[in-house]
Amino acid sequence: MEHRRPRWLWPTLALPGTAWLVLLFAIPFYGVVSIASGYDDPLFGAREPEWNPLHWNADSFREVWRGLESGVFGQPFVRTCTYVVLAMALCFIIGFPVAYYVARFAGKRRGLMLALLLAPFWISYLMRMLAWVNLLQQDGYVNDILAALHITSGPINWLDARWYTIVLGLVYGYVPFFILPLFASLDRIDTRLLEASKDLGVGTIRTFIHVTLPSARQGILAATAITALPMFGDYYTNQLLSSSPRTNMIGNQIQSAVQSPTSRGVGAALVLSLTLFLTILMGYYLYASNAATKDVR
Repeated sequence: MEHRRPRWLWPTLALPGTAWLVLLFAIPFYGVVSIASGYDDPLFGAREPEWNPLHWNADSFREVWRGLESGVFGQPFVRTCTYVVLAMALCFIIGFPVAYYVARFAGKRRGLMLALLLAPFWISYLMRMLAWVNLLQQDGYVNDILAALHITSGPINWLDARWYTIVLGLVYGYVPFFILPLFASLDRIDTRLLEASKDLGVGTIRTFIHVTLPSARQGILAATAITALPMFGDYYTNQLLSSSPRTNMIGNQIQSAVQSPTSRGVGAALVLSLTLFLTILMGYYLYASNAATKDVR
């Protein structure tokens, strides 16, 4: 007779994770909503959270909408989307060959390669960005190398509110997050599929396009989601590599608003607006990932 597990087993096993989500996500998220929907103190002007949903107001959301229309928040939002798209394109150009090489051709060096890919996670992102700042200074190694190769006639001030410096900083900081899930996906591709394609007379390039890429589609989607989502909320990369309003991202707008007692409601509304936007993107990722899974089956 088949042994039946008690009904309380799975709910009990899920209880720690559920409590973790409630304490560290649901309650803080409700606090953000309460601040965004609260009222300004008439005496000091500071934002007071409103915990009763029946008394919530949408003034902060209206102000965010007006800021999006006027460009106060709209320009940083568009700029953020542009930076993320460019950074993701570079992450793909850099990360896919690396992941493909480690998965297919590393051989005995695979362990060493994986250790090198994991090495950036052992160092704080802030410390790595500070190292990038030192490299990009006018007397840094980047300018020294460019001058030695006679590519530039003089030192470039990379840290003077240049958009491509921010994009390169995002790539430098987040490309490891792109490579690892992509490597895991490429490593799971059945080599018999590639061999069968070659046996049928299909060339290497066509095999890569028609076999490898479709098989790695789910990994590409996962790597894109894992990498792009934190980029949208990033503020310290721009703060360290530029700290100029000309390159401000939406994360910098949120940081400035949250740090001001009189603008915390707007900052909380910006957080919720960005969360809604990222939720839409995450929904598309789940839909596309589910479609990719069905195609593989």
